[in-house]
Amino acid sequence: MTTSKSIEEKDSPSSPPSPSFLKKLENLSLDAAFKALGMQSKPKAARIAELKPEQEAQLKEIELEAISNFQGDLTQLEAAIGMLRMGHHFGWKVLYIIHSKKTIRTYEEILNIKIRDIFEETGPSSYRSLGFDLAQRYSNFWKVVGGEIKIPRRQDAA
Repeated sequence: MTTSKSIEEKDSPSSPPSPSFLKKLENLSLDAAFKALGMQSKPKAARIAELKPEQEAQLKEIELEAISNFQGDLTQLEAAIGMLRMGHHFGWKVLYIIHSKKTIRTYEEILNIKIRDIFEETGPSSYRSLGFDLAQRYSNFWKVVGGEIKIPRRQDAA
C-alpha cells in the first residue's frame, strides 16, 4: 500500500515526517515501516562491526571489571553488558535513541565508561534503527533523544 505521503517521505529523507505519517507508521508491520521510510538494506556481513584486537580486549576488560565489581540488580548488569556489546555495531546515537539518558548514565556507571568515548556515532547497523532513521530527519537529534520531539517505534530495527 503506497500512499502519496509515504512517497513524499521517501523522496525527502532529510525533512521531518508529518504527524499523520508518524501516526500511520505506528500501525505498520516492521517490514512495511522499513519500506515506507525508504530505508536501505545491506548484506548480513555488512551489518557487523569488525573489531580490532585492541577493541575486543577493551570490551572484555570493561565487561570483566563490571562483573567483578557489580553489586545490585543483576538485570541492570545484564542490560549494561548488552549495551556494551551492541555499541560498535549500532553506534552511540542509536543507543541514545533506544534508551533514556538516565538509563545510559546508569549503564555507564555500571561499566565505568562513557559510551561516546568508546563507540563511534554510528555503526554498520545504525541504518537498521527506525528510531534513528526518523531522528535524522529532524534538525535537533538531542530534542528527539530528550523526548521533546516524539517519534514512534524508536526501539525497532529491521
